[in-house]
Amino acid sequence: MGAGAQHPSEGPGGALVHCESLSFRWPGAPAPTLKALSLRLQPGEAVLLRGESGQGKSTLLSLLAGILAPSSGALTVAGQDFHALNQRQRDRVRGANIGVVFQQFNLLPFLSILDNILLPLRFSPERRARLAGTGKPPEVAAEELLSTLGLSLKALGSRAVGALSVGQQQRVAVARALLGSPSLILTDEPTSALDPKNRDAFLRALKDAQAAQGAALLCVSHDPALEPYFDRTVTLDALQGVTP
Repeated sequence: MGAGAQHPSEGPGGALVHCESLSFRWPGAPAPTLKALSLRLQPGEAVLLRGESGQGKSTLLSLLAGILAPSSGALTVAGQDFHALNQRQRDRVRGANIGVVFQQFNLLPFLSILDNILLPLRFSPERRARLAGTGKPPEVAAEELLSTLGLSLKALGSRAVGALSVGQQQRVAVARALLGSPSLILTDEPTSALDPKNRDAFLRALKDAQAAQGAALLCVSHDPALEPYFDRTVTLDALQGVTP
């Protein structure tokens, strides 16, 4: 991980993410979306989670990010028992320790490219402290991250975020997720809009940045072509009722 970064304590068995018999049911739904799911994700590990559309992959990411609360089972993320936390406390854990790259990126069009990347620092003193420990000004760290991902902030200039290509927007979203050295990176179908050449370049850049920071990476996708880039591949079906 980067110099000065101090990641939070780990959960059971040294796992950064630990799910045991995790279930989630949407209000009013006749059956749970996820049932008896078990998963362990170790610090620094890169895991691809595969499954068909509508199976609950994005729901699982929302649980791991603390956006949703589990219906039952155990869920520990970055040393925090999410069952014991309220929504505000889970939001604090996410801000401090989890970088999320949503399928729609969730970039803010009224902010500049740089301000979009710097956004996590506004809400997380923990990320600000980790970045301060590196001795790098936030603007320099943001530019270095974007460069690692294959973009030049100087070349992009004052271009509006909405004027960027899909691939460029993805890189800005990833740089935002990585800034301040969170211990866990969650990505939802990050290559769905990319052709094979840009997909491969993007994945190499993402993996290089993730490995340099020592973060764990969980990537959700239905695309089997992504498997060579990850330490291991798991399927949603295999996780439910089976401890990996």
